[in-house]
Amino acid sequence: MHDAFAVDPLTVFAPAKLNLFLAVTGRRPDGFHELVSVVASLTFGDTLTVTPAEGFSLTCTDPEVPADESNLVLRAARAFAAATRWPGGAAFRLEKRVPAGAGLGGGSSDAVAALRALQTLAGPAHALAPEPLAELAAQLGSDCPLFLRGEPVVMRGRGERLAPLPADAARRLRGRRVLVFKPGFGIPTPWAYGRLAARAPGSYLPAAEAEARLAAWCDDPTAPAEALLFNNMEPPAFAKFVALPTLLDRLRERGGVEPRMSGSGSACFVLLGDGTDPAPLRALIRDAWGESAFVQESRLA
Repeated sequence: MHDAFAVDPLTVFAPAKLNLFLAVTGRRPDGFHELVSVVASLTFGDTLTVTPAEGFSLTCTDPEVPADESNLVLRAARAFAAATRWPGGAAFRLEKRVPAGAGLGGGSSDAVAALRALQTLAGPAHALAPEPLAELAAQLGSDCPLFLRGEPVVMRGRGERLAPLPADAARRLRGRRVLVFKPGFGIPTPWAYGRLAARAPGSYLPAAEAEARLAAWCDDPTAPAEALLFNNMEPPAFAKFVALPTLLDRLRERGGVEPRMSGSGSACFVLLGDGTDPAPLRALIRDAWGESAFVQESRLA
């Protein structure tokens, strides 16, 4: 049956993600950081079309996205072929919507979309079981394993240890409207973590405190999603890129909302009520950051 699938192109959705709660708790001896984070995928993202071919190749609708071997899609494909000894190949076409340097996990999600497609193309003889597939994803990047899940998750360690949220807590998140916005500049993740480390030890939130905050929110069925929001990567980013706190303060004062930065930035977001008109918020964002700003309404998946 899988030979029939191999004839036709596959189309795989690669969702963006938001870090609703992000507590970086310390730096590990290997240079990575320990964290506790609640992450939810969005209904907005990229689309990866995959056609069987000899060897691996990549084209992208965004000319600024590298389509060479530095792209995580091709790195994922090479890693999959090496791990499974699958002799096939694929031509990837990436319809890019998620901005880079945003903290939205676009590159990681694209890599996992490639793995999903190759699992199908390779068929049962070469497909990986769930655990080896997750291990392979973790080798590609700390954010990659979460995109193998279809639910809000808690990330721990450097991101490779995942656990589902309690069912009631997940229900408070799923389906929530969200407005995601990003200025015309990105923030490189290594720079952001380096700045956080430079401000240590006070920049880190102790792991016990992070776990206590998360548990308190999960255990309170009346606590809204807004009460979960936290990100201790904001101070180092805001100190350098003042356009971020300037706009977020304006949105609080004039829009009556509680905006946050996602991950290491520079994308930010606001949770919207079902009856909230986002037009005034969009106007404030455009007024502050200009027409080059990325603004996208979506929902938590």
